Amino acid sequence: CYWWGPTNTHRKWERGSGKALWGLDPDDLEGRLPAYLPDVPEIREDVCDYLGECLAVDAGLGVILDRLEEMGELDNTLIVVSGDHGIPGFPRGKCNLYDLGCEVALAARWPGRIPGGRIVDDFVNLMDLAPTFLEAAGVDPPEGMCAGSLMDVLTSSESGQVDPERTFVVTGRERHVADARPDHLPYPQRAIRTGDFLYIRNFEPDRWPMGDPKGLDDPDAPAPSHEELCNNTRIAYPDMDAGPTKAWMIENRADDRVKDLFDLSFGMFPAEELYDLTEDPHHIRNLAGNTSCEGIRQGLSNRLTTVLREQDDPRVGGSACRFEYPPFTDAPD
Repeated sequence: CYWWGPTNTHRKWERGSGKALWGLDPDDLEGRLPAYLPDVPEIREDVCDYLGECLAVDAGLGVILDRLEEMGELDNTLIVVSGDHGIPGFPRGKCNLYDLGCEVALAARWPGRIPGGRIVDDFVNLMDLAPTFLEAAGVDPPEGMCAGSLMDVLTSSESGQVDPERTFVVTGRERHVADARPDHLPYPQRAIRTGDFLYIRNFEPDRWPMGDPKGLDDPDAPAPSHEELCNNTRIAYPDMDAGPTKAWMIENRADDRVKDLFDLSFGMFPAEELYDLTEDPHHIRNLAGNTSCEGIRQGLSNRLTTVLREQDDPRVGGSACRFEYPPFTDAPD
């Protein structure tokens, strides 16, 4: 059994590497960026560099497969490839509950057990991998493991929706960078994602979701340099990894063409968010206050609350949430 997550948890690639190392042209991305990213050369290059990292992972996976084949173990190995979160260092990516922050690849190979050449639409959570591996090894999951094995989905010969129960997934966020806010407070969110809708509940909407605007909140202090914004995560919205896209949007945030997109990703989030993904795949128009969508909002809110209560989530326990207090808010050593 072999598992490899393709994305590093933080940014490690160099600027311009997508073109220099992999021959990717940033200008090929013109007109193809998500609606919440300004379509400018600096950001196209940044996305291009990330795509180069994806190619690097693919090449590394090829080395592993070749080695397994040399050992005579390729067809005797369950291989699962995924990532642990979405793209880092981009608005609405890592450290968000939008698709760019949560949706990752998941591919599996096990000759003789998993029929290949299929695309499956079932909603899964990476926590499901642990019981999947245990079942593959013939081991019973321990008591308290709430995730469900994917073995039935993987070993099916069907494409599309295989398990009729896997029609949604619940995601959550508490903290990323410890000192992103005063007193090491988190930014608690929970969300439910279905095939057509994304509903997000922000439990503390008076906090900065991407962390306090450190270095930008004092008008008398010198503004952070471009180099600092590109490389130092601890300044200016520290819950988002530093990088050229973040730097460009901060430096151009007063531009009328950028302001709305900047506020969308770096500003305060409302207590509830609802997006119709069939009409708005980039999560631009929040429908949570739209009366015509009230039934959908209420239904998803109730469904999310039910799951959270079933799992004893401290955010819906009715008393003060322990995540707001030590030891969870203790300063790191």
